Amino acid sequence: MDLLDDARAMADDLADLRHRLHRRPEIGLRLPRTQEAVLESLKGLGLEINTGIDLSSVTAVLRGGAAPAGAERPVVLLRADMDALPVHEEVSLPYRSTVDGVMHACGHDLHTTMLVGAARLLAARREQLPGDVILMFQPGEEGFDGAQKMIEEGVLEAAGRRPDAAFAIHVISNMTDRGHVATRPGPVMAASDGLFVTVRGAGGHGSSPHLSRDPVPATCEMVVALQTAINRQVDAFAPVVLTVGSIHAGTRRNIIPETAEFEATVRTFDREIRGHVRELTQRVCRGIADAHGLEVELRYVEEYPVTVNDRSSVDLALGVTREMLGEDRSSLLEKPVTGTEDFSRVIAEIPGALLFLGACLDDRDPATAPSNHSPRAGFDDRVLAEGAAIYAELAVSRLKAGAGAMRAEPTPETVEIPEEAGSAPPVAIP
Repeated sequence: MDLLDDARAMADDLADLRHRLHRRPEIGLRLPRTQEAVLESLKGLGLEINTGIDLSSVTAVLRGGAAPAGAERPVVLLRADMDALPVHEEVSLPYRSTVDGVMHACGHDLHTTMLVGAARLLAARREQLPGDVILMFQPGEEGFDGAQKMIEEGVLEAAGRRPDAAFAIHVISNMTDRGHVATRPGPVMAASDGLFVTVRGAGGHGSSPHLSRDPVPATCEMVVALQTAINRQVDAFAPVVLTVGSIHAGTRRNIIPETAEFEATVRTFDREIRGHVRELTQRVCRGIADAHGLEVELRYVEEYPVTVNDRSSVDLALGVTREMLGEDRSSLLEKPVTGTEDFSRVIAEIPGALLFLGACLDDRDPATAPSNHSPRAGFDDRVLAEGAAIYAELAVSRLKAGAGAMRAEPTPETVEIPEEAGSAPPVAIP
């Protein structure tokens, strides 16, 4: 039996684990029940296991038995994120979340389950593996920078030397067919930054605005002006997304408040453009505040870097998926995704690739199905076996390539359309 056959043979066990994780979702860096479930699932596999100090991570190293004596042992890292979201589930499932206001709306329960499945597949083939595999079970992907914290705690050195390559799979609930794999070399997901603005004036009665310094109109003007500034002062061929998702001011309609504030997310794909947008947004807000005679406090936080796929790792990954699933089940993304991933931290350190795996439910149309992060997002269990087999084969294929083999110069952090781009639709990952 090959890897995919073996993975399908454990499909029921994988689905059971995924359902248990889905029923008991946890948020952030502390996931004690999820960590416990992962540790229990890895028992008996002969892995070297360490848990996090300041977070509920699990790092497991599988030592291959076929590494050449005296040679540098190849190392591959496979990553799965484990945390859920503060979303109240609106999907009717027998295994729906039992935690009010918390849901696995981004499919991390599937990622965790698939990596457990890969661990079992690889452990069964330990004596044929010509190197070592690091299994990175990561909490805190959803805004807590768990990948960086695991790097600081030594996940990249867990096998005794840094990996030659790293791979991660992310399921998507819409936009593409179930079981379809898509990725691209170069930027595949955006950098994410936060803009936090507080405008300070002088409060007063709403009937006499001339006796106050009203921060509300100036704040509204900033929100609109930022969109215009992006459209007029950034190259149209340099993708930038700026969204104001939070704005607050005042308590009553007839009271001019002392302050107004808003928060925006900024997504970019290029270091130079990222710096330009940082300067531009602050200049616009300061200029408007000054024109209104107001004070403004600005905080611009660079949160996550661009997720940049290594070209040789993408070639290997697409070769693996085409061989395993068929030519029609994988493709190159024509465009990167404006969502953000902290797996970017890992593949900024070592070559690697992030893959998207369609998991849309059969009774939904991928074009209209709820997206990841929606309270109605749904993911099909049938991708679990395929995801586990892909994870395992990525490790096997990369280990066979040898230590340092295929290691390429860093892929440029610029958006390019591949010459042989496939027909994969755009992917929506918040």
